Amino acid sequence: MTDLEKLIAMEAIRDTFAKKLRSMDLKQWDMYAAQHAEDAYSETWKDSLPEDDQPVTADGQKGRVVGPQAIAAQLAKVFTHPSPITSVHHGHCTEIEFVSDTEARTISSMEDSLWWQNGDVEEHLHGYGHYYENFRKVGDRWLITSRRLDRLRVDMTPNFWNRFG
Repeated sequence: MTDLEKLIAMEAIRDTFAKKLRSMDLKQWDMYAAQHAEDAYSETWKDSLPEDDQPVTADGQKGRVVGPQAIAAQLAKVFTHPSPITSVHHGHCTEIEFVSDTEARTISSMEDSLWWQNGDVEEHLHGYGHYYENFRKVGDRWLITSRRLDRLRVDMTPNFWNRFG
């Protein structure tokens, strides 16, 4: 891979990452799913949901969701049940390491804010951390093949986990 090809690939990877965040905030789940490869998996929920509410794969892995439509559906569930969530996600300072001409690993600093109504009370979560994602070139696009979110800090109203109870 030439330096120019790397620069072009880096911009394509950043574009995919940005579309993923924007489509999540806009709740455009088809566009969200389209940023992932068919065999993509997400482990975002391992540390983000209570043990009893974590998704489980067909082979029994807790906290993992496999497939672009399943990943989008899990997010849609979290963002709508029991009340709609308004979210703003920021990703920045992306480090990109090419494993091959068609595979890359990234680490992106992130910050997210989520708001929802709990009766007459507005609740919120404000998180900080890093996305760890792998990408693969599929045709002329760079798609996410795996993703994990590690939070360093979370500020939230006390009733956040009650959303899932």
